[in-house]
Amino acid sequence: MRSYLNDSSVKDHRLAGPTIRRILAFARPYRARLVAFVGLLVLSAAAGAVTPLLFRRIIDDGIATGDRALVVGLAAAAAGLALVVAALAVAERWLSAGVGEGLILDLRTAVFDHVQRMPLAFFARARTGALVQRLNGDVLGAQQAFTSTLQTVVSNGLTIVFTLAAMVVMSWQLTLLSLILVPAFVLPARWFGRRLAALARTGYELNADAGQMMNERFNVAGAHLVKIFGDPERESDRYASQVRRLRDLGVRTALLGTWFRVGLTTLASVAIALVYGLGGLQAIAGELTVGTVVALTAYLGRLYGPLSAMSNVQVDVMTALVSFERVLEVLDLEPALTEKPGAADLRAAVRSRGAGVELDHVTFRYPRADEVSLASLESVATLRSDPVHDTLHDVSFAVPAGAMVALVGPSGAGKTTVSQLVSRLYDPTSGSVRIAGEDLRDVTAASLRGTVGVVSQEAHLFHDTVAANLRFARPDASDDDLERALRQARIWDLVSSLPEGVDTVVGDRGYRLSGGERQRLAIARLLLKAPDVVVLDEATAHLDSESEAAVQAALDQALAGRTSLVIAHRLSTVRAADAIVVLQEGRVVEVGTHPELLARGGLYSELYATQFAPDPTATPAD
Repeated sequence: MRSYLNDSSVKDHRLAGPTIRRILAFARPYRARLVAFVGLLVLSAAAGAVTPLLFRRIIDDGIATGDRALVVGLAAAAAGLALVVAALAVAERWLSAGVGEGLILDLRTAVFDHVQRMPLAFFARARTGALVQRLNGDVLGAQQAFTSTLQTVVSNGLTIVFTLAAMVVMSWQLTLLSLILVPAFVLPARWFGRRLAALARTGYELNADAGQMMNERFNVAGAHLVKIFGDPERESDRYASQVRRLRDLGVRTALLGTWFRVGLTTLASVAIALVYGLGGLQAIAGELTVGTVVALTAYLGRLYGPLSAMSNVQVDVMTALVSFERVLEVLDLEPALTEKPGAADLRAAVRSRGAGVELDHVTFRYPRADEVSLASLESVATLRSDPVHDTLHDVSFAVPAGAMVALVGPSGAGKTTVSQLVSRLYDPTSGSVRIAGEDLRDVTAASLRGTVGVVSQEAHLFHDTVAANLRFARPDASDDDLERALRQARIWDLVSSLPEGVDTVVGDRGYRLSGGERQRLAIARLLLKAPDVVVLDEATAHLDSESEAAVQAALDQALAGRTSLVIAHRLSTVRAADAIVVLQEGRVVEVGTHPELLARGGLYSELYATQFAPDPTATPAD
């Protein structure tokens, strides 16, 4: 019955020829196992078809003639054949499990590896749940094309052929009667199947809605919002309403499924009764033997089940192939950032020339949706292809090795975009970004990761221990290395006071810690990595004064002796920069030191005056 839960509309889907070839390419490493698997299915179907013939001989040639030796011998043969069929079933399962699990491994690792190489814009657009579904549901559906679906087609097809051949030899009249009754099995099964599939689709949607609500309310940020603004009774009522609909749907599905099974069982019983009745009359008339009648009724059980299953085989096959196509759809997305053959090691250039950073006539626009995403991952019909305006326009400036340059400007000026280009989350549309004189498009990704470190305003921590979060930047770090980085980040005293020290789990997104503590852990992670270039993107933007002071002290340690690019809204944090680059609407409008820019009276001076102007509503102190 499970196959009838599949969406029947999928059978109208058309697969491209190259898709079929690519699907077969995934099976190439398992060709030998698949051939052996099909061979075992043939043997199993043939062995199953022999059993009723043995029963026929036991009755006609053994019991009817009183030949005890023949009865015992044939019964032993039937028992032995049952053992053979059981052994074949185990071997089939072993082979299918090996192929199926191997395909799951291949597909999951291929998708995971490919998705990791996608640009940041891809993750900003795609729904996480849809991506996870590709790795889980669609991959499982795809592997069924070579396991359960293949087994259904081959096994049931062979069973039908062997069974009909044996039945025709014994009695073509009763075989014809059996085939006339086939629509009585298939048509109700299709009718029930369409309704069960519709209920299943509704159930998937309701489960997805309920799951989405739980995901949003049970993560720490959602729970925090509910505690502040939500009404527990209202939330409970909303959830209860959803699961009540699931309950009602479950009852309807169970009842319809029961009618489905009872109906097929009843029809099978009626068919067996007809064969016994007509076959019995023919046996009395001497046209058939009793053993033949018994064998024919045994064959009926092997006929109707496979015929019902094969009636929906097109839906089963297409469901598996469409799942494969959805996986290939993700693999076909071209990563925007690639590593050139023979790319240079940036660290070698840094050692010889220093870690100077330079943006040379950089223009940049963020990619369009149709360049980096899939409509099915965004729950939209089609992706927009409207032109995207440039975010940066002919931006040029340099950060000398070991110097600190600050980027300031109004919101939307392009500061974060510059930081993303320096860490090569994107490539410029035109112009170049260079470190140590090397264009970042010409260096290896590993050497770039080892050279550039970033601390953003939202320090993300995994739901893992302090040590695991730190070692994410440097897996081979020793405990002494961790302690040294934590001390330099001014957070060792806190970590050492925790019940389990560095083995303490920080919670979802690090929410067991305060914002300032998370930032200092992020800085410790940076220090452990020891990059030559540091990018700070609003690292103290959302902190209170006390936390900001602690984080700033840690940052001073992190920036010592390193080339640094600092983005800050709070201009008080960038007064000591060697140079300040002022951006407005994606263009460099001013460059200079803090005193120079104030004296110039331009945009920087306006921003500074706005932030530090006295509050006219403040009451003078007594």
